[in-house]
Amino acid sequence: MTAQETNAREALRIERTIQAPRERVFRAWTEPGEIMKWWGPEGCSSPAAEVELRVGGRYRITMTTPESGDIYSFGEYLEVSPPEKLVFTWTWEGPPEMAGVETLITIELAERGGATGLTLIHERFPTEQDRKNHEWGWNSSLDCLEGALG
Repeated sequence: MTAQETNAREALRIERTIQAPRERVFRAWTEPGEIMKWWGPEGCSSPAAEVELRVGGRYRITMTTPESGDIYSFGEYLEVSPPEKLVFTWTWEGPPEMAGVETLITIELAERGGATGLTLIHERFPTEQDRKNHEWGWNSSLDCLEGALG
């Protein structure tokens, strides 16, 4: 199996329709106070978020989990195109299985008559199990996003 085949297999793609305007969904991903309202799977909270929203800018989000306490995700914005697209690196500081592994996330937002088509692509996972764990986490987190915007 080639590296390209491995990366394609291990990429995660999730599509949702969010019942909120695209600009509002974009703010939910980019403004610290909005991020803290929904970030993380059900049962988790986000007590802190720092965002420098520009190409080359950094972010750091604290997520508190019942099992592990505080864990952190951080990275750099590679593309910022309000209100339609975000591309950023993602690194965990906390869970030992993914600590220090840099992955890549693309968020695309499309106008759908007052609602927003959201496509999340998360790639560069080291293993299929890491992809599966993030698939569960992102789906639960997106449920929380929809609840916060509802």
